[in-house]
Amino acid sequence: LAAIGVALGGGPLAGRHVIVTSGPTHEPIDPVRYIANRSSGAQGAAIAASLRDLGARVTFVTGPAVVPAPSGVVVVAVETAAEMATAVEAALPADAAVMAAAVADWRVANASVHKMKKDPSGKAPALEFAENPDVLALVAKGNPRPRLVIGFAAETSDVVAHATAKRARKGCDWIVANDVSPGTG
Repeated sequence: LAAIGVALGGGPLAGRHVIVTSGPTHEPIDPVRYIANRSSGAQGAAIAASLRDLGARVTFVTGPAVVPAPSGVVVVAVETAAEMATAVEAALPADAAVMAAAVADWRVANASVHKMKKDPSGKAPALEFAENPDVLALVAKGNPRPRLVIGFAAETSDVVAHATAKRARKGCDWIVANDVSPGTG
């Protein structure tokens, strides 16, 4: 049905290009371990499918999500925040961007090219962290900038205050505040 809808075209967003980011990013510690935010990718996939159903041409940039990408959209699979930033920039220009991905804020600066082994002394490895590219801010403050940029804020306390501050700091038009404190979401 999705393919038929895309083939027929039409809808209120016909002729519009929307970028949707989804899923987590995986930031390597070594070839077998990574750090990530928890995300199934369900929210981004649902948004992309809805935009497709409204007639938009959707570029779906997704990290390694549990939920499959919707059909009838251009899928760009990525692993890391840096790869997501590159893929989103390559997809521009766009009329809108819905940045639903749970991008890891940090990556391991000294990621090992080999699997890290336990130290017989029991000491944990020293990991140095570096800040990842801010994909939402790159799009919201970039050139060309989509006419509408929507960000997401996953918060565990002071949800409205933190989301409002994030919207201003990142420069997006709208922010969706998700209360992800234990027992909610």
